[in-house]
This record gives sequence, C-alpha cells and structure tokens, in this order.
Amino acid sequence: MFMSVVIPVYGCREALPELHRRLTDTLAAISSDYEIILVNDNCPENSWEVIEDLCEKDPHVAGIELSRNFGQMKAIQAGLDYSTGEWVVVMDCDLQDRPEEIINLYNKAKEGYDIVFARRAVRKDGAFKKFLSNCFYGVYRKMTGLDYDGAICNFSIADRKAIDSYCSMREEHRDYSTYMFWIGFKRAVIDVEHNERFEGKSGYSLKKRFKLASEILTSQSDAILRFFVKLGFFMTFVAFVAIIGLIIYYLTGNVNEGWTSIVATTVLVGGIIVMVVGVVGLYVGNTFMQSKNRPLYIIRQIKNDKGQKK
Repeated sequence: MFMSVVIPVYGCREALPELHRRLTDTLAAISSDYEIILVNDNCPENSWEVIEDLCEKDPHVAGIELSRNFGQMKAIQAGLDYSTGEWVVVMDCDLQDRPEEIINLYNKAKEGYDIVFARRAVRKDGAFKKFLSNCFYGVYRKMTGLDYDGAICNFSIADRKAIDSYCSMREEHRDYSTYMFWIGFKRAVIDVEHNERFEGKSGYSLKKRFKLASEILTSQSDAILRFFVKLGFFMTFVAFVAIIGLIIYYLTGNVNEGWTSIVATTVLVGGIIVMVVGVVGLYVGNTFMQSKNRPLYIIRQIKNDKGQKK
C-alpha cells in the first residue's frame, strides 16, 4: 500500500460521506494505491452504519469498530496498527482538517522529510479553547524541554519507519502529535487552512481536556515531582530560618503569643503535603495502569479486512 489515511470517528456522522468524497478525489490525484481507515470509537450517533455503507461502495475504505469508547488517541492507534501504507496520514473526521491539504503535506514530505505536521495558520476554535490550549502547551514546553508549537495538530503525514516507531510505544496514556514530535526523525511543519466543523461539536468537554492534559504531562515528564522536591527544600529552609528567628525573639523576651500564625502555617503546610501526595499518586497510578499490560483497544469487527491487522 502506498498511502494510508487513518481517521478516528466520533460524533460526526453527517460529515463522513462528504469526507469520503473529498478524500477520494484528493488521494486519486496522488496514487490509486491507497486506503482510508475509519475507526469507529463507539460513536453515539451510530456512525458505524455510514462506515459500513462506505465500505460496501468503495473497496479502498476499511472500517474498524472498537468494542467500546477507548478515546481518540487509542482509536488512532488502532488505525495505525492496521495500516500498511508507505506513507500514513492522520486526520480528524469533522472536516476541520481539509483533505485537499494532504497533497501539500505529501509534496513537502517528498523534499526528504519523515514527518510533516500541519499547523493551523488561523485556528477556527473559540477564544476560551485557544486560551486553554496555549496555557497547556506553554507548561508542556517548560516541563518536557521540547519546543512544541501548540498550533500543530494531529493532521500530519509520516513515513512507515516513523509510524512503526510510534506504534512501538505501547503506553497507556498517549498523545499522537506530541509523541510523534518526541520520537525525532527529520520533520517539517507547513501552514494549512483550518475550517469550521462540518456539523456537531467537539466530544472533548472541559473535564476531559483537563484529564487528558494531566495524563500527558505526568506520562511524559517527572518535572512536577522535581518541582515539589525543590519546593520542599525551600520550605525547609524558610522554616529553619523562622525557627532561628523565634529562638532569638525568645531569648530577647519579645515573643508575641498567638495561634493565628501557627494555624495558618499548619494549614498551608498540610495543604502542600496533601497536594504532593496526590501528585505522587498520579505517577503511581500511571505505573499501576501500565503494569496491567492490557491491550490499548479491543476491536469488535473489521469491514473490508485485507488480513493485514498486526
């Protein structure tokens, strides 16, 4: 297979026929040897019916139905594991990623790049969503030391060796674009047009976004633990200086009796201790989940199965 396109499907049933039409026109201009892999992540709109219909009409389309909702990243993983293309494109199903941009991604990759990311020149999202995204990636850059541009999205093209390297990482908590950035290889970024959603709204609630952010940060960096170690040393130093000061005040007879400062200090230190224990718990929880060695996803059925699943 020359080119595979992997698309996780959730909450965009009405967009699938138009997505298929535009993908077919675009991919046919590159090669006749291609596959479109649609991974149904237990879409509440029953997108599987549309995927089945597309599979019947077009042998280039392969449909993968997961047994339940595993999340976007694991749906992408399922599609990547199934893909065999020399080049692999990952994109969303809501048509915010324009299929026509695949040609530009591929042309850039032909210049000698292993991975080419799409960067949303003008992001068509709400101001609050963009604000949260900028805050997260600012923290991410600081904690990981990677100069990652938050305008980069999952929409990308990568060659087989880069995809195989990504697939070799079977971590429970994962993120496609940042992990692909981490693996290295020769990469490039091009600006693309970012469209409005074809229909519906994002399945990522504010709660899910914070959960994903914490999983990414704690799975890729121990910077939070190191921060609290430094904080602990700093508080110990401050406490030591305060004790010396209290001894001096006591010896000079200038001790002021009162419990307000003691209570406030105790509450502060207690809150920090609880917070540190919670952070350590996140890391221990990540280790516990990984130690189970469960599959990242479970496939219920595959349409147009070519016997290529790894």
